[in-house]
Amino acid sequence: MSSIVQNPRGGCVLSGISATLGAMKGFCPVFHAGPGCTMQTSAATTAANELGGVMVPCSNMLEKEVVFGGIEKLRTTVAGALEVMDAEIFVILNGCTSGVIGDDVESVANEFREKGEKVYAIDTPGFQGNTELGYEVTWNNLITQVIEKRERNEKLVNLFGLIPGLDKFYRGNLEELSRILRRLGLEVNNFFVDGQGVENVLSSSGAALNIIVHPWLFEGPAKKYEEKFGVPYIRVAGLPIGDTDTTAFVRQVAEALNLDKKLVDEVIADEQDYLYRYLEHGTGILGWKRLAVVGDSNSVIGMTRYLSNDYSLIPKLAIVTEPLFRDSDKERITERLSSLTYCDAPDIHFISDQFDIDGVIRSGKYDDVTLFLGSSNDREAASYLDTMFYEVTFPITGRFIFNKTVAGYRGALSLIEDLFSNL
Repeated sequence: MSSIVQNPRGGCVLSGISATLGAMKGFCPVFHAGPGCTMQTSAATTAANELGGVMVPCSNMLEKEVVFGGIEKLRTTVAGALEVMDAEIFVILNGCTSGVIGDDVESVANEFREKGEKVYAIDTPGFQGNTELGYEVTWNNLITQVIEKRERNEKLVNLFGLIPGLDKFYRGNLEELSRILRRLGLEVNNFFVDGQGVENVLSSSGAALNIIVHPWLFEGPAKKYEEKFGVPYIRVAGLPIGDTDTTAFVRQVAEALNLDKKLVDEVIADEQDYLYRYLEHGTGILGWKRLAVVGDSNSVIGMTRYLSNDYSLIPKLAIVTEPLFRDSDKERITERLSSLTYCDAPDIHFISDQFDIDGVIRSGKYDDVTLFLGSSNDREAASYLDTMFYEVTFPITGRFIFNKTVAGYRGALSLIEDLFSNL
């Protein structure tokens, strides 16, 4: 039986597909949907798209198309998009309305491809899932329809797991993780920054390794890459932040690719020296805070582990907000949040409904929390605690973010700067 979820953190599968494609240079999503879908899906990920949400071409289906079908209107929309949009690859996306009435969007894509145009279709209506699924659906379809076998490049890696929009720091985080990997002598496909786009997607089949920075996402596409192109994968279960987890990330990649140990050790030592030369000036600023983190699993794991393992905070509460359906995913997340170096594990909850999240926060059990990291949705509940509150997980409405990072060695400094400035 369906139920109402208060303040869902994200949107439908269509918003995830659109955010992913729209954030990559050279791709243009084309909606076959009602006139509100481009705006609503953009709002669901707070305008992650490089194209800017309502700038995405849309067939704007109305009652006439619902009754008689909207294929002809879609043809006109695709033809117009090809004429005016600066893109290399166009992807038709199904909205709920076109999905319900059964419009054959793949046939339209085939018509244009027969004319030599690079037009594809993802026939996954919005009601079939959420934004996280949309990220996976995008890559499943790119692997199936667009990406072809390339010659193996033993220095090339693909970086997956950071979802445009749902990770508000995704640009900066990808830049920082790519920077570290390049110091190891690697070439990095991160797809969304450094001017990357279509060619990086096409070349991804020749990578030596897929790196998934997420505790549960991307399992299906990773297996497709392995089966179709022979690209193995590793999973980094949680965003690496600070020395402990970033160094573990570097060594995990190095082991998978059998990189030169001397080079790896030199890079780690240099990065640690850079980090601690700055961090030593901030030792004790946030010391002995009792910590609560609410947000997506990647952020909750990364921030809880960093502030506990590297900065001596005491974790009291961790709430993971995205819907999880596999027990193995919950177990992996729980293990990462429980295996802390110096302290006991926080209380761990898996809750998507804001009403229930607020209930846990205001239960009286966590009145001793003195540092609360969460989203704009959590500000009201946190105000009932005598605590410092900081918006750092999705959705964030009180800050504007270009390429700030919280990941890696340098993101750890940025995070401490922000927390101290908010005291």
